[in-house]
Amino acid sequence: MNILLVKLSSLGDVLHNLPVVWDLRARFPDAHIDWVVEEGYVQLLEPLRQLDDAAGLDRIIPVALRRWRRTLGSSHWGNTKAEWHQFRRSLAQRRYDIIIETQGLIKSAIMTRLAARAPRGIIAGLANRTEYSGYEPLARLFYNRSVHVPAQCHAVDRSRLVAAAAVDAAAPHRQAAPPRFYPRHFLSSLATQDFVRGPYALCFHATARAAKQWDEANWIALGKHLSAHHLVPVFPWGSAAEKSTSERLARAVPGAVVPSPFSLTQAFGIVAGAQLTVGVDTGLTHLAAILGTPTIELYCDSPRWKTEGYWGESIRNLGDRGVSPALDPVLQAVTQLLNGREPAI
Repeated sequence: MNILLVKLSSLGDVLHNLPVVWDLRARFPDAHIDWVVEEGYVQLLEPLRQLDDAAGLDRIIPVALRRWRRTLGSSHWGNTKAEWHQFRRSLAQRRYDIIIETQGLIKSAIMTRLAARAPRGIIAGLANRTEYSGYEPLARLFYNRSVHVPAQCHAVDRSRLVAAAAVDAAAPHRQAAPPRFYPRHFLSSLATQDFVRGPYALCFHATARAAKQWDEANWIALGKHLSAHHLVPVFPWGSAAEKSTSERLARAVPGAVVPSPFSLTQAFGIVAGAQLTVGVDTGLTHLAAILGTPTIELYCDSPRWKTEGYWGESIRNLGDRGVSPALDPVLQAVTQLLNGREPAI
């Protein structure tokens, strides 16, 4: 059995698709499983490929659609064409019995047709959109098995539903068969980073859409609350504008730190080493919840049901679409999560 997964981006979407690998492994332990993903997110999948005690992913096939688009008409176009042909050859190395596309976009659906397919191979994808999610109906033209999902369907559950339908299996129940993300031995191998001096809490304030941001006054009050719990508030950033915000917040919070930028590979250890993560609805916040770090997810203008962490007791989900979390419940959640995990002074 040869299986290809197609989930190109973004950070949170790739993370929420990870349980599909383990669902398929449970049903087809000897299958060859590959995954097509944007080159910037390959590091998220590497822990599923470098396994000693169990099968995970066999092959990660990177694609660079974002970078290639920027080279159109430029002097780099020749290199782009060579990379494109190499990508096509990678997809043709194996004939796939099942191809599962869980993004519902034309660009990802096209990937399913570029792949070599067995004569009666299945191409499964979304038949309908879920609320507040990107979806392009023409993507259905690329599938031979379109899977209907509830209009309100968690991102993890949605991917698992499509995968189950692709292999004629019953849809996994989130309580009876909770999602698995990273192998246990990988989680236990994450070394605590020498990131800042002393125990720290990560404050992921940045997000692409302004409406999803939490009020700066709340971040400052939270930072002071974390300091009172003997934690160093850390305000990461990923762009010049986000760095400016981080610096502004840090100036208002004694002892706060604005770190240097870090890669996705480094993020695993940094997030795992935190005593606590508080963040808006963004990929690195979801990574913290998946890695088991005590995490408070703040939903300011996105539906909580879509991506909330439901698989661990150390996750708190506050707010909802159009209902930004108030400060007091967040501070209460901080105190609650830190009980039993208070850092040494």
